[in-house]
Amino acid sequence: MIRFLRTSRNIVVRWPGDIRFWIILLFILRLYGITQPPLETAHNWRQSTVNMVARNFLETDPDIFHPRIDIAGEKSGITGMEFPLFNYLIYLLSLVFGYEHWYGRLINLIVSSIGAFFFYKTCRIFFKEKTAFNATLLLLFSIWLIYARKIMPDTFSASLVIMGVYFGLQYLFSQKPVGYLIFYFTFATTGLLCKIPSIILLSVMVIPIFSTRVHFRKKVHFVLINLLVVMPVFWWYYFWVPHLVEKYDFWYFFMGKNFYQGMQEIINRPLESAKKIYESAMKISGFVLFLWGLFVVFRKKNKTLISVFLLSFAVFLMFIFISGNSFTKHSYYMIPYVPFMALIAGYGLVHIKSKTFSLLLLAIVCIDGIISQQHDFRIKDKHRQIENLEKHLDIYSDRNDLILINSNENPTPMYFAHRKGWLVKNSDLMDEDKMAALHDKGARYIVVLKKAFGQAVELDQELLFKNDHYLIYRLER
Repeated sequence: MIRFLRTSRNIVVRWPGDIRFWIILLFILRLYGITQPPLETAHNWRQSTVNMVARNFLETDPDIFHPRIDIAGEKSGITGMEFPLFNYLIYLLSLVFGYEHWYGRLINLIVSSIGAFFFYKTCRIFFKEKTAFNATLLLLFSIWLIYARKIMPDTFSASLVIMGVYFGLQYLFSQKPVGYLIFYFTFATTGLLCKIPSIILLSVMVIPIFSTRVHFRKKVHFVLINLLVVMPVFWWYYFWVPHLVEKYDFWYFFMGKNFYQGMQEIINRPLESAKKIYESAMKISGFVLFLWGLFVVFRKKNKTLISVFLLSFAVFLMFIFISGNSFTKHSYYMIPYVPFMALIAGYGLVHIKSKTFSLLLLAIVCIDGIISQQHDFRIKDKHRQIENLEKHLDIYSDRNDLILINSNENPTPMYFAHRKGWLVKNSDLMDEDKMAALHDKGARYIVVLKKAFGQAVELDQELLFKNDHYLIYRLER
C-alpha cells in the first residue's frame, strides 16, 4: 500500500512536466463550445468561407479540384483558393454523420494538437528536454490557443508541415529508413498545399544540406524529394488557381500581391505591422521573453538557433511584404512564425538561473495567453441571431433563389442564409439601376441586417419579414 502511494505520488509529480499532459489538458479545455457555429467576432468570415466550400462539396459537387463558394451571384461560385483538403475532411465527416457547422473545429483541434506534440519531438532532436517543453508550452498558449480550434486551415497546415519537418530531420540525422522521407514528402506537400505560407516552417530544412553530420547520399535524396514537394504546390497555386479564376470568372481568395507594392504598404504602416509581431503572436509578455531568448542565443553564439532565426525570419519577412496591408489586418499571418518565436523564448527560459523566476515567467506568459484570448470562446447574442436567417428565408423562398445581403464584404450571413447571391452595401440597395441589373441576373430577395454585419436601411420593396435583427424584402423591378 505504501509503495502504491509513493508510486502514485511520483506519477502526479511527473505529470506537469510531461508535455503530453498539457497537450491533452488544453485539448480538453478547448472542447468548451466546440459545437458553436463560426460566429465569434474574430474571423467568422474566414471560417464561413471554409464551411461554404465543404457544404458545396456535400450538396453540389464533391470534385476537390473545383471548390465553390456562395457569394458569386449567378455564377457557379467555382474559384481558385488554397487546396481544399481541410474543407474536404469536413465534407467526408458530413457524409458519415450529416452536416454540422462545427466539424472543422474538431478536425483542426485534433490535427493541431498532434502538430504540437511533433513540434516538441522536433525540438528534442537538437535541444534538451526542458527547452523543448518550454517551447511547446509557449506555442500552446500563443495565438495557436484559439486558432487551433477555428474552422481555418492555418494551424492545420502548419501542423502538417511540422510533422513533415520531424520525419525529414529524423531521416537526415539518424538511421531511420527511407520511409521517413516518404512521410516527409506527404506531410510537407499537403501542408503547403493547404496554406503556402507554411513554407516558412520548411526554411530550417536548408540547414541540414550544409551539415557535415549528414551523409552526401542523404543530401541528394533530400534535395530531390523537395523538388517533388514543390511541383504539386507550384502547379496548384501558379497554374490551377489562375485557371479556375479565369475560366469561372470569379476571384475572391487573397493570393498575395506584387512584392514591391506590398513592401511599400508595410513600410507606410510600420506600427500596425509591428503590432502583429509583438502583440498578436505571443502577446507582449511572450514577445519580451522572445527578445530575451534572442539575446541569449547571440550571446552564447548558438549557431543552430542563429541559423534557424535568420533563415525563418528572412522567409517570414518575404511573406509579410507579399501580404502587404493584409498582414496588418489579420493576426493569422503570424501562425507559421510563432513556433520559431516559441523555440527561442523557450531556450531563453532555460538560461535563467533562478528556476523559480523562470517558472514564474512561463506562468505569466501562459496566463496572459488565456486571459487575452478567452473572449473568443463566446459568441455575442447579436451575432448568434443570424443562425435563424435560413429558417426565416425558408418561409418565403426556395434554396435556389438568389439573394442580396447588405453585409458589405462579409460572407458569414450568406453562409447562414444557406443560399447563393451577392454581398452589397446599403448604398447599392438605394441604387435603382444597380438593383434592376441584379434583378435581371436573378436576384429575388433582399436581406437587410440591422445590428450584426450590417446597418438598417428602409427600402421601397415588399417587406416580407422583420424582427430586431434583420428584414427580408422581395426584390421587384
